[in-house]
Amino acid sequence: MFRGIDEVDWASLRHAYGSAEDVPGLLRGLASADQAERETALDRMYGAVHHQGGVYDSTLACVPFLLALAVREEVRDRAGVVELLVSIGGADGGGVGAGGGEFDGDGGGSGDLAAQARAVLRAGADVFVPLAGDADAGVRRAAPAALVRFLDRPARVLALLRERLTVERDDRVLLALTESLGLFARRHLPAGDCHAAEAVGLLAALSGPPYEPGPRLAALGQLAQCAPELLPADLVPTVVRLLRDRSGQRGCERLAQDGPGADTLAGRLRRLRPSDEEGSRLLRTLHSALGGRVADRVALLCGQLTSPDPLDRCNGVWMSAGLFREWRTDVVEPVALIGAQLGHGEGRLHDAAVAVLVELFELALPASDHLHALVTGRPELRVRHGERGAPTVGGPLRALARAGDARATPVLAEVLAGPVVPHDLGLVIPHLGRAAAPLAPALRRRLARVPLDGPDTHERAVPLLTALTALGDAESVPSVLRLLRGMPDGLRLRGAVTEAAVRALGAVGSAAHEAIPDLRGLLETDCAVAAADALCSVTGEADAVVPVLLRELTDGGRGRYRPTAAADVLGRLGPAARTALPALRRMTGSGEAPERAAAACAVWRITGEPEQEQVLPVLRAAWTEHPRTRTTIAGCVAALGLKGAPLHDLLRAELTSPRRHRADSGGCDSHGIHEDEGLLRLCRGALSREGGG
Repeated sequence: MFRGIDEVDWASLRHAYGSAEDVPGLLRGLASADQAERETALDRMYGAVHHQGGVYDSTLACVPFLLALAVREEVRDRAGVVELLVSIGGADGGGVGAGGGEFDGDGGGSGDLAAQARAVLRAGADVFVPLAGDADAGVRRAAPAALVRFLDRPARVLALLRERLTVERDDRVLLALTESLGLFARRHLPAGDCHAAEAVGLLAALSGPPYEPGPRLAALGQLAQCAPELLPADLVPTVVRLLRDRSGQRGCERLAQDGPGADTLAGRLRRLRPSDEEGSRLLRTLHSALGGRVADRVALLCGQLTSPDPLDRCNGVWMSAGLFREWRTDVVEPVALIGAQLGHGEGRLHDAAVAVLVELFELALPASDHLHALVTGRPELRVRHGERGAPTVGGPLRALARAGDARATPVLAEVLAGPVVPHDLGLVIPHLGRAAAPLAPALRRRLARVPLDGPDTHERAVPLLTALTALGDAESVPSVLRLLRGMPDGLRLRGAVTEAAVRALGAVGSAAHEAIPDLRGLLETDCAVAAADALCSVTGEADAVVPVLLRELTDGGRGRYRPTAAADVLGRLGPAARTALPALRRMTGSGEAPERAAAACAVWRITGEPEQEQVLPVLRAAWTEHPRTRTTIAGCVAALGLKGAPLHDLLRAELTSPRRHRADSGGCDSHGIHEDEGLLRLCRGALSREGGG
């Protein structure tokens, strides 16, 4: 197995963490009789030698030894070795590190190395042929993917897959064979290969009787990807029926971690992981292949969420998150069904439902009755006590408040009056709007007790200031000024606390008149933009702050985001900021997209004219090429009223688009849905003032 391993100059090779001199030990560890040593070695291979999909010179040097390990029957966990080889070979170009630019210097892989690794694997692909019929079911599951990717004889590969499908009795291996058959078809269909057509025919046969529900679901998922025209007309009812038949065959298994258990990071991750990973993969493949067939996907989700099997419902909850993040659709029915899962006693299903509802913000309203029942009936869920770190607002209460449900207010009041108050409680209050006004006195009292020089001053003060800013609470001014005047220099994150305090003062306008000297004193600091904005709000005098904002606009070395922020404030000042127009016009032609868009918006708002030769082209280009700027641009158009008509066509197109605006640009994060819904509200509001649209 390891002939020649000591002849390789491993010390001169590299992996993700430097010298590869430890790699021979890892390779030998894969062949160890000790399970822990094998698992540790495999983990280290993925963590260093094949880090994040990267192919290094050490990765390439490992391939011959991994191939040798894969065929030795005395080596346990050979399935893991084969899976590692498949991963190293990549789908069609390797992973991030294989030429994707993720790594640099001497630690990174290259596209050339990835190509060399695939060449070595293709040259040695015959070793995978007998593995397709190996006595170890795990090896049989892993081998088909290797055959499809590396054996450059399509007829031979198809014959092997067909043969194994006729003799295989293990359902999990059948699923792997079906998935590999779909991969084979997708790889060869573009070339019009006759073997691809035969593979599609096999998938069509596998999707019907007499095959078992699992393989049939797998075949339908693969057909949806390579030959959707062959899917049954009643696809959703068929899939839901097969899913329930499969669940019935499996038996009513209990979800792992029945109850919260130890509240550790590892414990939570374990509970949040699908317990029926096979079923999750089957339905995830189908959802992915259906893509923009959103109505079918919503119907399928509703079928999953009403399954008698909690495992199916748990998978449905997780898959709903992917759909909601990417597509704009009517979510009332599936969200209500997700809310219904909160009454289920299983920890994993409960945790999944809460995690998804927290991410939905206002779209979680159809589940608000269930959330309210949970936070009132189970007070222990209002605050989450982690094993380490400060307590945080519990997921159900966070979701209820983010949904904007006024019933969260009295619950939050009880938490504020209790013995343990999470520092982040203030961050959920802005979503309640004026319904949170009764909380202002308690928030003020807590702000007045925040230590001025504590190690957690930032964590305690900023959420409270955020809440009081949203409420525009004039009575909080003394407590805010106490912070501004009393925090010592050198306090950790002092600048962030100062900016939050300044925004709170600006939110109350003239009621913060006693803060005018403090705000003026901040005009020469790193908080100049926020101070200028607040000072104008308090005094109503724009002339005094325009020079400060103009300085921040042009002094690019003072902070990455300050020119954008300064342009935004200047735009809101309108004609009073005319002296800044030359600098703003220059800014529309330089800098990053957010800066150019902010400057163009400011010019338009100050002049009242779209400036056809400069402003409109900048904004149209930013809207198309940089979706993150759309909220800024839509806000500008909305503020301009009828004068924003030259860009109303963009807003109308946005409202008709079925996909969320950042779905194609890495925007599927935990706040992406909320941001997208805000953009849609801005677009609707701007067009409603037009008298139509």
